[in-house]
Order: sequence, then structure tokens, then C-alpha cells
Amino acid sequence: MFSSATRVRSLLLPGKSLLFLFSGALALFGQTPNGRVDVPKDSPVTMVSIDWTGSRATPRGSAYLVDVQASLTLRNSSQKRVRGVTLEVLAQEITPGGKGAVKAPSLDVAPGDVFSMHINETLLRPLGGQGGPMVEVRLDGVLFDDLTFFGPDDLKAQRDMTVWEIEARRDRRYYKALLDAGGREALQNEMLASLTRQAEAPQPGVQVVRGRATNADPEREMQFAFLRVPDAPIEPGSGVARVTSSEAWAPRFDVRNLSKRPVRYMEISWIVKDQTGNEFIAASLPAELSLAPGQTGRVVQDAALKFPGRVAIQGMKGFVSTVQFGDGSYWIPSREAIGDPQLRNLVAPSPEEQRLSQIYRKKGLDALIVELKKF
Repeated sequence: MFSSATRVRSLLLPGKSLLFLFSGALALFGQTPNGRVDVPKDSPVTMVSIDWTGSRATPRGSAYLVDVQASLTLRNSSQKRVRGVTLEVLAQEITPGGKGAVKAPSLDVAPGDVFSMHINETLLRPLGGQGGPMVEVRLDGVLFDDLTFFGPDDLKAQRDMTVWEIEARRDRRYYKALLDAGGREALQNEMLASLTRQAEAPQPGVQVVRGRATNADPEREMQFAFLRVPDAPIEPGSGVARVTSSEAWAPRFDVRNLSKRPVRYMEISWIVKDQTGNEFIAASLPAELSLAPGQTGRVVQDAALKFPGRVAIQGMKGFVSTVQFGDGSYWIPSREAIGDPQLRNLVAPSPEEQRLSQIYRKKGLDALIVELKKF
């Protein structure tokens, strides 16, 4: 799901890393290249085992197509509960398509406990590339229950992991309050509604790129209509983007800091309406900024959305989905806000809501209640 275009700094620092080599796991023309897992010596999670079964490398033009299918088992060696882990997976540092990432949010790993992460990444590696292992897995970050973070964060995942954990706490509070107020039936009905929304959510297959791809279609400018989210510390103003039949790009919009704290980061969810009348969240627009209380600024993006087939964009909307303040704390919409009819069927469920709904689907209501009472 995730990849990084950022240049990656190596974790292979003298005296600071433990290297785990595993051979005979990847099939490559009868050869037995190695896979490697790199965990720093001071890491709060330690390596237990890895199973590369199912991983393959096949030639594709001037490169190998490396299908990485691996199961990594780690141990929480810290004194804190682990809430999230990010791994970087590399077949090649420089070549486009040579890097991938695996993010595991919504964990609850007690000190001393072991947990597994599955790696499912398809990467490219040049033919006759540098020696060494065919695939390297690096620990990029660990998020704890006190929201502290360990790791180089080369993938810039700390912010995502932190927001997901804040969302998880919000959602657990919501479901526990629902159970207390309405009993088992109310919780069951909400789980069924969540599973229905997940099953019916549109899958537009939008590709987000930097800059505009070549397109000969006539272009025009289209206005953004912004939805108001209760208690949002940022108020979006006017906004526009350039659009054609299959692309939307160069969004720009004004924002005002309504809070009494400086804001340094925000995300706007970009909603697109197509020619059939369907609406879906096409992308999330992140913006680093510096807004003092009461200050107004302009956000200009070089992102472009490429739609599959011939999508005729009929309208665009947006809403504030994340704000980070100068002190590092975050604001996210409340459950009441995302339950609004305008957003309820658009906002994707958090990783925690997905996890809890799958517990209900696979194990039943009693198992879900037991899980909620753990927190």
C-alpha cells in the first residue's frame, strides 16, 4: 500500500546494528540468494524469526521482479506496550520501484510478547545489480502507547502511526460508550453497519503523482466546496484545481487558523464527484505550514490525481481531516463529525475500526466485547 520516494539512509551503522541472514528462501534461476533483516542493537523490538516461503524473483526486461512474501516474528523487548511498527523493504536503494513499506497499526503488544508482521511487496531490482542480499528488511519505526517513537523514520511514517493510534483511542471510546448506553444490540448494529460501509465503499483506483502527466484533453479550472467539520481548528476558504476528463491537479486553497495554538501541519481530504453522481475520497492532501493563531495562509500543491478510464469530474469538495499543532499534539474529527450524513459513507474506517469489525465478523459479538474491555 505504501512506498517512499525519499532517499533512504542506511541503518547499517558500525557497532549499532544486528544483521540476520537467511538463505535458500528466494528462488532465482536455481541460485539461493539471501534475504536480510536489519535491526539496530538498541531497538525496542528484537528479531525472533522470518519465513521467506513463497518469495520469488523473475526476470522482467532489464530487472528482476521480486515478489516478497515473508512472515516476520518480533519480540517487544521494551518496558512499554507497542502500538505500531513500520518496516522498510528494499530490493534496491536507487531504482524506482525498488523500495516498499509495511505498516502495522492498531497493535497492542505487551513487554516480552511476540508478534508477527506479514510482508507482501513486489519490488524491482536491476539485473546484475550490486551484490549482497536480494531483499533487505529494515526496522524504520516503533510507536509506543505513550506516543513516543523509536527509529530513523526514513519513511516519514511517525505522523501516520500517531494519528492512527489517536483514531484507535477515539473509536474504542465510542464503541465502549455505545455498549454501555445501548447494550449488546446497539454495538452489534454498529458493527454490521461498519461492515456494510466497508463492503460498499467505492474503489476508484486513483493514482496520486507529483506534477501533471501528459494529457491532451482540454483543461479547465474547478472550484472546491469545503465541508465544515465541527470543532476543526482550521477553516478552509476558497479553493480551486485544474481538471480534465481523467486528471485533477495543482489544487490550491486558503486556510485560517481558528485555534489559539500555532499549526504546523494539516491534511485536507479531497472528495471527487464523477459523471454517475458517485462521490469518493480521491486523496489526502498533506501540507507543512506555519500558521499563528488567527493567521490566514495559502496551500499550493503539486499533486495530480490520475483516474482510471474516462472519468468526467462533476464536482470537488474537501474537509479538514488532520491538524498538528506546534507542540506536536493533534486534532482529528470526532465520531459525531464523521457520522454526519455528508461524511458517513465517504470517510474510510480507521485501521482500528477495521480490526474490531473483523473480530466481530470472525469471532462474534462476545469476542468483540472482550477485546474492548482490554483497554
